[in-house]
Amino acid sequence: MGIKQWPEAQRPREKLIKQGAQALSDAELLAIFLRTGTQGIDAVELARRVIAHFGSLQALISASKSEFCACLGLGEATFSQLQAVVEMSKRYLNETLEKDDVFTCVDSVQLFLKAKLRLASREIFAVMFLDSQHRLIHYQELFYGTIDAAAVYPREVVKMALAYNAAACIVAHNHPSGVSEPSQADIYITQKLQQALGLMDINLLDHFVIGDGKPISLAERGHV
Repeated sequence: MGIKQWPEAQRPREKLIKQGAQALSDAELLAIFLRTGTQGIDAVELARRVIAHFGSLQALISASKSEFCACLGLGEATFSQLQAVVEMSKRYLNETLEKDDVFTCVDSVQLFLKAKLRLASREIFAVMFLDSQHRLIHYQELFYGTIDAAAVYPREVVKMALAYNAAACIVAHNHPSGVSEPSQADIYITQKLQQALGLMDINLLDHFVIGDGKPISLAERGHV
């Protein structure tokens, strides 16, 4: 039986319109994106099989083109569309942070940083440079490391903050393992950055560690 023959309350598109996107499962959201199934399989069942094949929606989004297109029911056109959707989401969050005080949209900051960093296969240390109203001036990935660590140089962060005339910064890095619990090294570099930036009257607002689940705030842990 096709999706059109399902009860209206169970159809993903109608469910989204009535209850909002947050009410849908990963498979239902993906089914709306895919629009159609394949021979003998409706869009929802295809979506379930695709997610099961990759293991998670996150793994699907981060798959390479060859990995993506090797899965039944997927192809280059769908891959391109998905990458465009992901990039639009990143740009939307970026524009939101350029207009609004980051303190009023912490959820957007965390979503933005997770979108930028979570899917990376190596450790990346990034900085959000903010103006005196705590609006985003510029986002920059500054340091890259192996899967285990990234070398961070506070003077380079300070130099770029001065170049952008930033009044404040938020820093973040990812843990490719998915375990977002901060290490002693993470706490140490946070303190060094706070000291270095403070000498130039630049406020370090937070350091987020990005892994699976919600990013961990070192400010909330009392380390900033």
